[in-house]
Amino acid sequence: MTKHRCGWCVGDPLYEAYHDQEWGVPIYDDDTLFEFLILETFQAGLSWITVLRKRENFRKAFDNFDYNKIANYKQAKIETLLQDKGIIRNKLKVNATVTNAEAFMKIQDEFGSFSKYIWDFVDGKPIKNSVKNYKEAPANTELSDKISKDLKKRGFKFVGTTVIYAHMQATGMVNDHEVSCFRYNEV
Repeated sequence: MTKHRCGWCVGDPLYEAYHDQEWGVPIYDDDTLFEFLILETFQAGLSWITVLRKRENFRKAFDNFDYNKIANYKQAKIETLLQDKGIIRNKLKVNATVTNAEAFMKIQDEFGSFSKYIWDFVDGKPIKNSVKNYKEAPANTELSDKISKDLKKRGFKFVGTTVIYAHMQATGMVNDHEVSCFRYNEV
């Protein structure tokens, strides 16, 4: 018997594996939250599958998303990244990654962890929506507007409301699995 999955991932083994194992699973550790935040910022204006296919290259290029290292990148490292064909070579996004690593650590200092900061927006537990067809899921909400505005105020770049909503979906802050999807009640 075939498992019913959300329509957006069907037909691509990489997409299906990501959907089945990661998408929508609540993430509370800062390292993984940072990785997804950076990947989502690179996705801005592109499809998620484009980023997903380059994920391992991003890991290598950005020191396994170690925000302590990234925050200290110098211009020479940035120039090297801009020559790396394995990642998305967008100068604004690469520079934003360094800025976002710095801002990420400031939030950690202020709140004890980025996880505590971000999950406080949903009182520490996922919002469970009732999406019948993935095309009905919103691209942003009032809550993603609020989080985006707060992150921008704290110095983050490329964290528009759509990027933040995608981050919320990916990290399980919101469950937008289709109600008929086998993962809907699992996450």
